[in-house]
Amino acid sequence: MYRGIRSPPVDSVSYTNLVGFIFIFNIIVGTGALTLPGVFAKSGWCLSFVVLILLALVSYITVTFVIEAMAGANAIKNWQSLQALRYKRNSNEEDNELYWNTESETVPLTIQNMQFHYYQLTQKFELGEMAKIFFNDCGRILFYLCFIIYLYGDLSIYSAAVARSLRDVLCEHDHSNNSDISISELSSMRLLGGLKDNDNRTCWKEHNVSRLIVYRIILIGFTMLFGPLVLFSIQKTKYLQMLTVVFRWLAFILMICIALKMLVIDGVKGHPVAVNFYGIPSLFGAGVYSFMCHHSLPSLLAPIKHKSMAKKILSYDYILICSFYIVLAITGIFAFEYVEDLYTLNFLPYHATSESLFSNFLIVIDYFLSLFPVFTLSTSYPLIAITLKNNLQTLFLDMSQYNSYSILIRALFPFLSILLPFCITYFTENLSILVVITGSYAGVGIQYVIPVCLVYYSRVTCSELLGSGIKNQFQSPFQSNIWLLMVLAWSVLSVFLVSINLFR
Repeated sequence: MYRGIRSPPVDSVSYTNLVGFIFIFNIIVGTGALTLPGVFAKSGWCLSFVVLILLALVSYITVTFVIEAMAGANAIKNWQSLQALRYKRNSNEEDNELYWNTESETVPLTIQNMQFHYYQLTQKFELGEMAKIFFNDCGRILFYLCFIIYLYGDLSIYSAAVARSLRDVLCEHDHSNNSDISISELSSMRLLGGLKDNDNRTCWKEHNVSRLIVYRIILIGFTMLFGPLVLFSIQKTKYLQMLTVVFRWLAFILMICIALKMLVIDGVKGHPVAVNFYGIPSLFGAGVYSFMCHHSLPSLLAPIKHKSMAKKILSYDYILICSFYIVLAITGIFAFEYVEDLYTLNFLPYHATSESLFSNFLIVIDYFLSLFPVFTLSTSYPLIAITLKNNLQTLFLDMSQYNSYSILIRALFPFLSILLPFCITYFTENLSILVVITGSYAGVGIQYVIPVCLVYYSRVTCSELLGSGIKNQFQSPFQSNIWLLMVLAWSVLSVFLVSINLFR
């Protein structure tokens, strides 16, 4: 018998609107932002500016769909709780008083006071849980496949970013090998064929070890060090979140300030084109990836104290983040003659355009920026891997019978969680390709298609159970089905354009 919904102690887990604003900013601004200056340089500053604003707008629209679907999931569970309460009370009238005394902890207080509101955000519903409520078996399988592919891409990007950052800090930087290659030729080679020119160079003059070998050694060490943590249950803490926020704000502000300083002192060195349609794959992939927060949104919304402000908080976040991305990318593409696909690599201590050799303080800053992906992504890698492991188990195993499976079966999924990202990044370190595939395919599914399907089926289900007279106070401002069709059309167009340009 369904016993109702246990309401969490809100005061012990809630946080203010400002803290919620910071946490949402932290979850959105990540590795994707570090690839934006590179794709701005490839796609052209004007085209990138317009497309990034459109991507931010569409992403915000689908965020409001997730909020509405989460409120709909709460409404369905609350409706089930109320029906179970009424059934039990009617079938056991003589024990009615005893029932109210013993069940008070498992029944929402609003039900007891008969002032019940169905649509709430008090109970956290992850995307997978909402998929189980609103989708059929085929829809749930497609959801988990899309989510798993995205997580695999996430881990691949994290592994490559960490290994490349450490490799480029440890290895000597010799410009002589590229002295006969112009910046424009080097940019074209990297855009079309990856970074093979860097891979074949020696890491140190005294040793005949290529940069590719050093990259792979670091990748193996990183995977062996952090991979086994997937066997454990690791949860994010509030203090870890706050520390990560400080590191990210500091790093991005320093990059913007250094680029502005270079523009003021040295003048414009980069001369990017205004429009280059051949850069659309990287632009869409990095843009979609840079605004991704939908998979973590339910965990961030549930503890917010004033949940009626959720959409407004997210709108402020998106405006700030979009402006932040544009400033970061525009200053970078005009300050540097060539922009690396991982922007922090432009701030290596021995970079040709840097004056950090003349100041120990600036050397420390350059090392901090160069190692920034290592610090932040290393702490997130085990958490993403654990999430991937859990989703793989949910898709392929009956979790109610989990303890009956052999140790070999249970150990298989943690191993699979780290094996595929390792194999992918062992053979390629090209972050542009990884971001394009992850953002433009799996990212489009999670950020566009899944929220549209969730909000549509939540509206249908809630209308059937509750009727149309009860209003969802968390409904999206984009209520018309035309918005749903427009988002789906945008996602199809995005995948089509990216696929055409990518295969060409």
